[in-house]
Amino acid sequence: MVTVFENTLLQSDKARSLILWFDEIGISDIPLVGGKNASLGEMIQQLTHQGVNVPTGFATTAYAYRYFIASAGLEAKLRQLFADLDVEDVTNLKARGKKARLLVMETPFPQDLREAIATAYLKLCEKYHTATDVAVRSSATAEDLPDASFAGQQESYLNVVGVEGVLAACHRCFASLFTDRAISYRHTKGFDHFSIALTVGVQKMVRSDLATSGVMFSIDTETGFKDAALINAAYGLGENVVQGTVNPDEYYVFKPTLKAGFRPIIDKKLGSKELKMIYDDGSKHTKNVPVPETEQGQFALSDNEILQLAHWACLIEDHYTQANGNYSPMDIEWAKDGITNQLFIVQARPETVQSQKTGNILRSYHLLTTDKQATPPQPLVTGRAIGEAIAQGKVKLILNVNKIEQFEPGDILVTQRTDPDWEPIMKRAGAIITNAGGRTCHAAIIARELGVPAIVGCGNATKVLKTGEEVTISCAEGDEGKVYHGLLPFEIKEVALENLPRTRTQILMNVGNPQEALSLSAIPNDGVGLARTEFIIANHIQVHPMALIHYDRLEDEFVKTKINQITALYEDKPQYFVDKLAQGIGRIAAAFYPKPVIVRMSDFKTNEYANLLGGQQFEPKEENPMLGWRGASRYYDPGYREGFALECQAIKRVRDDMGLTNVIPMIPFCRTPDEGRLVLAEMAKNHLKQGVNGLQVYVMSELPSNVIMAEEFAQVFDGFSIGSNDLTQLTLGLDRDSGLVAHLFDERTPAVKEMVKMAIQTAKKQQRKIGICGQAPSDYPEFARFLVEEGIDSISLNPDSVLKTLLEIAKVEENI
Repeated sequence: MVTVFENTLLQSDKARSLILWFDEIGISDIPLVGGKNASLGEMIQQLTHQGVNVPTGFATTAYAYRYFIASAGLEAKLRQLFADLDVEDVTNLKARGKKARLLVMETPFPQDLREAIATAYLKLCEKYHTATDVAVRSSATAEDLPDASFAGQQESYLNVVGVEGVLAACHRCFASLFTDRAISYRHTKGFDHFSIALTVGVQKMVRSDLATSGVMFSIDTETGFKDAALINAAYGLGENVVQGTVNPDEYYVFKPTLKAGFRPIIDKKLGSKELKMIYDDGSKHTKNVPVPETEQGQFALSDNEILQLAHWACLIEDHYTQANGNYSPMDIEWAKDGITNQLFIVQARPETVQSQKTGNILRSYHLLTTDKQATPPQPLVTGRAIGEAIAQGKVKLILNVNKIEQFEPGDILVTQRTDPDWEPIMKRAGAIITNAGGRTCHAAIIARELGVPAIVGCGNATKVLKTGEEVTISCAEGDEGKVYHGLLPFEIKEVALENLPRTRTQILMNVGNPQEALSLSAIPNDGVGLARTEFIIANHIQVHPMALIHYDRLEDEFVKTKINQITALYEDKPQYFVDKLAQGIGRIAAAFYPKPVIVRMSDFKTNEYANLLGGQQFEPKEENPMLGWRGASRYYDPGYREGFALECQAIKRVRDDMGLTNVIPMIPFCRTPDEGRLVLAEMAKNHLKQGVNGLQVYVMSELPSNVIMAEEFAQVFDGFSIGSNDLTQLTLGLDRDSGLVAHLFDERTPAVKEMVKMAIQTAKKQQRKIGICGQAPSDYPEFARFLVEEGIDSISLNPDSVLKTLLEIAKVEENI
């Protein structure tokens, strides 16, 4: 009987090679050299001429592995060993795995295989230098498939030097085909242990121990948003990012306008990056050392480097998409050489989670509130949300993977971090919580693949959460994942997206939190009718713009110290405001591009501005801030003109530098047409001139004067958006914040509806677009029907009411 391994003798000369160089192989050679090596060869052959740097090297082949197994008669022994394998029995799995690895390690390489590896390594040394440092990585013939990543199942070794070192590392890689985690993973994925061969890639090391490295995806890993590249970065060798040992920096780049030559970095988050892996001069290849606090507080990559990596992610994704004939998002490892300062791609594989999902069902999770509980309680711990689900269960704090037998199915795993050895536990977890790690760490990747929510990078989860404690894990509130005490009520909504009607009336969305934008864009929509800058300023910036401009004049030393901490990365403190506001607006604009995104300029009242850091010094005290110095009246006033200039700079950066020209700024609380002209003049001074680069400027229609003088306002602005909250308040002459008259506040009263009707009719007559962004159509279906009957162009809704209102509007339009 001819065995699987002996069958290789019938194959071609290439298939029977012991060694193949990366420039000899391509993606079609996965059966010969495994997915990792085949991809490296593909990129070297196809993408280096486009500027993508890939370190060279060679691969041992599948034939070399099978030749080794067959020459020593190991197949029969391994088959016998696995005859009673039970991967669900942890003790059985450990025993069989240990014996299999020992069997491989105790069997020496055939002499011709030793010589082939040694000769290839010495040839690599001739290209670089004597005793070249290399990475020795396992690459199985079934790995990096579109529906099974096999990431981290076998071993890799960094900073390997010398012939004997390379041979020993290759031998350990062969044995790692039988790690407990690899055996378990193959069983779960339905792969035969004896149909897979282990190949080894030997690649010139990039000296990222002296610089930075990380992981990037050409798709958003949480939402499946296809137009963003996600990059993680930390100091030192890349293993710390992959394994989740550190909390890395995180950057998002918008791919469509990047390809058009713009610089669309739509988000930057600073990671703590406490450790870095470097070369070890002792008996070990590598070691972890602390990162100085000054470096922890800086971004690991410059903007130019972020854009360079994102550009490469686009090239790699486009190449594989074309080669495969279908969309192929990629999971890519990169490294920067600290000697040459060059960036390199060191691995690329298919992304295996979001690319496999179908978009026919929109599933959303929502925490519910009760009469006694107006808002959810404060979270116990927070971190980076992985997935968009909610889970509940009892905490099981496990710090040592050898305590696996303590874990019960459905428990909430809480630990420092995970690596592939943890996967048998992770498969049984209801959710996963780790102290360390970023969106691209091992825990995050496996959680996505398993379909369980995870929160990584919490920092203190193992100290705060106790075994046996009942908790609710929410990854459904944006980028920040939250762990709440107790079993909070929640609901799951599923909506089939097939056969949804198209309406004449545009269905827009109100979006405040930029971190939710990528997810919200999956809801059927025609754009954003209201993006609130107040949310970005209050939650992400936190500092009054005038306090940044006049930082040296601040009188409160505590406030000054706090602002200095928040803006530590900025010598020019006003640029902190511009950067954060531009990134927040840019992320929303990118999520919905090229659909219109109407961005309301800041509309805080003076008491709300005063609550920002440093705000007390720059804000007057007003008896009725609701009717005072707000909106347009601030923008040209000497007391805020400089602050408005920063807002304009942010809009200009989004439109001109990021290329997101779908952004339409909107002016709130503009009392007269003349005031509108003053605001437009102020914008023009700050290089936002109406009509230039297609810039339109809208105005809120929320004052009776906006309705009564709509014809004159139409000569100043390009469009209107009805703010039904303020229009109701000012039409009825009541304070909507006063509990004494709150019962009178109703947008459906005849006076308010008449105002809305007049606004729509005049805008139509003046050939200006008009929509509504107030609360009323989200709350009252009958009000939405009224708007459609009056011929409004667009209705902007809260995200949770979009689908039900869309169906209602479709019925109304059908009747009309």
